[in-house]
Amino acid sequence: MQNKPNISFIGGGNMATALIGGLAGKVTDGANIHVVDLNPEALQKLAQQFGVSTAPEIDSAISRSEVIVLAVKPQQMKEVVAKLLPHITTQLVLSIAAGIRAVDLARWLNGHDAIVRCMPNTPALIGQGITGMVATAGVSPQQRATADLILRAVGGTVWLDDEALIDAVTAVSGSGPAYVFYFIEAMQQAAQELGLSPQQGIELAVATFTGASQLAAQSAEPVSVLRERVTSKGGTTYAALTSMEDSGVKSAIVTAIKAAAARGKELGDEFGRD
Repeated sequence: MQNKPNISFIGGGNMATALIGGLAGKVTDGANIHVVDLNPEALQKLAQQFGVSTAPEIDSAISRSEVIVLAVKPQQMKEVVAKLLPHITTQLVLSIAAGIRAVDLARWLNGHDAIVRCMPNTPALIGQGITGMVATAGVSPQQRATADLILRAVGGTVWLDDEALIDAVTAVSGSGPAYVFYFIEAMQQAAQELGLSPQQGIELAVATFTGASQLAAQSAEPVSVLRERVTSKGGTTYAALTSMEDSGVKSAIVTAIKAAAARGKELGDEFGRD
């Protein structure tokens, strides 16, 4: 693998754009990145912004790439892979499509076994993502390092030994930003009902989440200890947390995340059917 790998993206949507933005001019040159997408406007924007080459259909440029990133919708994957198959040789294949298992992808690729399944999340759009990753047996140490380098262009990475755990990653961090936004919405609503303006409410809620997340990330102490330090018995925080406990908020969140993981497994079953 070269120091500046040639990378092809099949799909040029938001997540692909985030990855390309993190890679171009840093991990590799924009000229080493090729993007295939049916949307001509998306291709034009990517070419102008990052200097990548583009094509509306899978072409021979794919054969010259060391890495192929599959960034299409899960429902489109099997059809896309069929078109990709004539161009597959020894490339490392990265899949960021939810619900598509590596074993099914390998089967559709006639046994190709250099696949890394990835589950990034939307904060990757601002370089603050986290990606769960798992490699098939055919991925070399060098290819694994390259996969890690690519996904670290938009945030952190967590490697898994068991692909089944991708469903848990999907439920916790893949879907997780939506939970955070949901809680921010609730805080903003409460702020308004307590007399603050919508702008004041969103500023307070977002800044609180940002600051608390950074404190948790930078502290060596468990989040439970950080929570306890804000919670004086009989105080305002204690009143709020007691109300949440009485309403079963924590157990409801845990149940919801388990439901997301179960749905992830169901999607894997559905997409993997012939």
